[in-house]
Amino acid sequence: MKAIRIYEKGGPETLVYEEAPNPELAPGDALVRVYASSITKTELTWDETYVNEKGEPRTPSIPGHEFSGVVEEIAPGVTSVKPGEEVYGLSSFTRDGSAAEFIAIHAEDLAPKPKTVDHLQAAAVPLAALTAWQAFFTHANLTRGQRVLIHGGAGGVGSFAIQLANWAGANVITTAGANNHDFAGGLGAHEVIDYTKFRFENEVSDVDVVLDTIGGDTLTRSYDVVRQGGQLISIVEKPSAEKMKALGIKGLYFIVEPNRTQLEEIGRLIDTGRLRVLVDSVLPLEQARQAFEQGLKDHSRGKIVLRVAAQAVRSAP
Repeated sequence: MKAIRIYEKGGPETLVYEEAPNPELAPGDALVRVYASSITKTELTWDETYVNEKGEPRTPSIPGHEFSGVVEEIAPGVTSVKPGEEVYGLSSFTRDGSAAEFIAIHAEDLAPKPKTVDHLQAAAVPLAALTAWQAFFTHANLTRGQRVLIHGGAGGVGSFAIQLANWAGANVITTAGANNHDFAGGLGAHEVIDYTKFRFENEVSDVDVVLDTIGGDTLTRSYDVVRQGGQLISIVEKPSAEKMKALGIKGLYFIVEPNRTQLEEIGRLIDTGRLRVLVDSVLPLEQARQAFEQGLKDHSRGKIVLRVAAQAVRSAP
């Protein structure tokens, strides 16, 4: 099969487009013919990209872990999916990913592809939407009427976070550049703070939940905008336990996990028009290096997607 492979830790320049062996199925696996795969711009810095679940080196490795495609084959005993089914999913970060014509994945991590979007759009959903879902509903237990501050509202995770928080009945505040003000508002943000002109801590206070997708100085400045008893959730780095204790707030850093049930619910929200899927740009698989370079350079609206198969695009009605 054709695949993108990495032989050593580094940046986009380490990505190689080449022939690779087809993946082998482990017990409980499904083999999926990948039609489209999204990239996560920070993935090449993750330890998991280069080691397996035991911490052992596994290069050359294949990046990309959110995708859409069609089930090609299943391991004996698998009943959750069947060959020919259109699926999308988030795969384990410690196994070869979806920047390839085929991926082997734990079958229970696959969900039916939403019917109202094509494979290119579906591939942009799993990692970003599951991250936002788990931040709000698994970890923060977000409830109607709470005030939420989302950093990076125009990005892949942020754009889903705005929509899901709005769907849950929260009062949604987000940070975004001036060029994304109307965009974030259109997704459901009630207030948009231009981070290039204003310090958000001077514009908002006493929020129930902060979702940090930026880290660094943004995380440090976020402690003081959370109300006592509120929560600071980061997907970038661990909040300071000492700082949170002193301020009487809660918080955590988490890594998104595959979840079929949550993907099914997200798919229903997409198919009923409650969630918009945002694709920033589409490049062919062989241009994965350029896709990662673009992701690191630009502030994208939504995800950058790799087209793996011609069937990724729906035919015109």
